[in-house]
Amino acid sequence: MRELDQLMLRYLDREWVTDSEAGRAVFLQLLDTEDDKLWRWFMGYEAIPDVDIASLIQRIRDLPP
Repeated sequence: MRELDQLMLRYLDREWVTDSEAGRAVFLQLLDTEDDKLWRWFMGYEAIPDVDIASLIQRIRDLPP
């Protein structure tokens, strides 16, 4: 999904370099998640079962476009 790509690129462009190794590991977990599930998580349609993933998704959502 193009929208998900844009969200993920925000993180890569603005946060990846300065994020902790743990933060990067969580991002890599996101990349292994199916697009439809990611979309539901980013849009708030489905609860995110992992606190670290939920935190990262919120950080990404809070990044300016």
